[in-house]
Amino acid sequence: MAMDEYPSRQGDHKEIMDRKDPVVHGGSEHDGPLEEKDLNFYDENGYIMLQNLFTAEEVQLMKEELRKTMKENENRDAPDVIKEPNSNEVRSVFEIHKDSGFFEMLSKNERIVKAAQQILGSDVYMMQSRINFKPGFKGKEFYWHSDFETWHMEDGMPNMRALSCSIILTDNYEFNGPLMLIPGSQKWYVSCPGTTPEDNFKQSLKKQETGVPDNESMEWLTEQAGGQIDRATGPAGSVLFFDCNTMHGSAGNISPYPRSNVFFVFNSVENKLVEPFSGTAPRPEFLANRENTSPIKPQSGSLKEEASTSK
Repeated sequence: MAMDEYPSRQGDHKEIMDRKDPVVHGGSEHDGPLEEKDLNFYDENGYIMLQNLFTAEEVQLMKEELRKTMKENENRDAPDVIKEPNSNEVRSVFEIHKDSGFFEMLSKNERIVKAAQQILGSDVYMMQSRINFKPGFKGKEFYWHSDFETWHMEDGMPNMRALSCSIILTDNYEFNGPLMLIPGSQKWYVSCPGTTPEDNFKQSLKKQETGVPDNESMEWLTEQAGGQIDRATGPAGSVLFFDCNTMHGSAGNISPYPRSNVFFVFNSVENKLVEPFSGTAPRPEFLANRENTSPIKPQSGSLKEEASTSK
């Protein structure tokens, strides 16, 4: 096993340690949509929201494909279809870039792939993809966590050289359960108490209870941010990029307004997964792609054309 630079889940032990990897990686020869001020903002805050990166027409096409995918999976009892706790309502469907020609093309769209290349300083591959839906009135909360802590411990991601890309399909308001982020939290790694149960993903995808930061660490991170907690609000068509180690979570949605997004995880081709650092078996392929790690070639094709051929 590779040396563990970011230990976690060691019984009762908890610790906050400095990040050992850059947030914005140098050395990329790729051009992209991010200007220097955007990269500086991402480096300091651990995220950036690009407003209206996709048009209203493109968003409508995405929503139609999302509804189609949700409908196809509403009666499926499969590991890659996640339903709300105590309900049969679909919350997430994974591996959409493999099962939908439209989402496959979207995952290669140059507007998002080139931004990922700029930040990660290399070619990238798709580690995970999914659609998320948080219904109005009854969408459940998801507690604070660092994705990297899970990806490191349960998937074997060696270093912090990955990011999440969330394409917003419905207007995100402050009151319909938007993602919340602690700006600057990506600079530190929270080693969480506990141990990793076998097949932990079966529980954690509905409600995460392992790899959850303790209250004191959360208070400390928030203090470092000057007491600030940001919310990823914005119009449909906007795209949120956030670092793999940025502490984030979401409250429940008791408003009448549902929230949905398309979610891609880009990993650097120089940061491929190894054996999980928890010592447990790797999570399934739909959560952590190991089979196809070829670099994504950014494409500029029309989403409208792909939508027409996929019907």
